[in-house]
Amino acid sequence: MTLQTLCEKLGLEKIIFDHDTEISGVYVGDFLSRAMSRVGADNVWVTIMANTNVVAVASLTDAACILLAEGVQLPEEALSAARENSINVLSSDDSAYDLCLALSAALNGGEQ
Repeated sequence: MTLQTLCEKLGLEKIIFDHDTEISGVYVGDFLSRAMSRVGADNVWVTIMANTNVVAVASLTDAACILLAEGVQLPEEALSAARENSINVLSSDDSAYDLCLALSAALNGGEQ
């Protein structure tokens, strides 16, 4: 499934949408050093962390996007870094748990 299709299915807000990509998986977590070793290339990374370090980790791991849960917003400094590094940033008011359920259903053809 592409990131664009996922956004449409889940009603995700596109904060920065620089490019579309095929999604290879999902990672959820806020511990940056752990995310750095676990977020795979073209993964959707669900987090509530909101700083420039999140952008750096997404860039290092070639994540498909940062998906901010619970209505979290990146500060302007982090948004600028995301734009400069072509990092997609999406947002949802849903909890990380609810997003993971929806992501699982969407990526597994409705099966959880």
